[in-house]
Amino acid sequence: MSKKRKITTKGGEPLGANPFTTLDGNRFPGEEIRPRISSPQKNSAKKKSKGRVEIRREKAGRGGKTVTTLKEFPLHIPLSTLGAMTLELKRTCACGGTLKGRVVELQGDVSDQVCAELNLRGYQAVRAGG
Repeated sequence: MSKKRKITTKGGEPLGANPFTTLDGNRFPGEEIRPRISSPQKNSAKKKSKGRVEIRREKAGRGGKTVTTLKEFPLHIPLSTLGAMTLELKRTCACGGTLKGRVVELQGDVSDQVCAELNLRGYQAVRAGG
């Protein structure tokens, strides 16, 4: 059986030179000091709007009940997408509603919430009517 050689942990020779003495707290060693020139900011690319949507608050012909309607959705948006959006808007606004044709009807005056939500989704929400 061979005897294992032990490695001492008492320390050995001190380091010849401290590699951290040349470091400056503000820059890396060897890095040139040059003034920072701020580059002109690129125009942030605006997201292209998915289309214009009219938000209207209506009461006429509804027994005095207020309804928020969303009309004029672009024709390139399929009805299945509008149906899914209707469900999500109903959940977001905590109200009832339906999709009739290409018009979304939401119960109550929730035009502020709907306007904010449509803007987040990339639509250009426009309040129509009085």
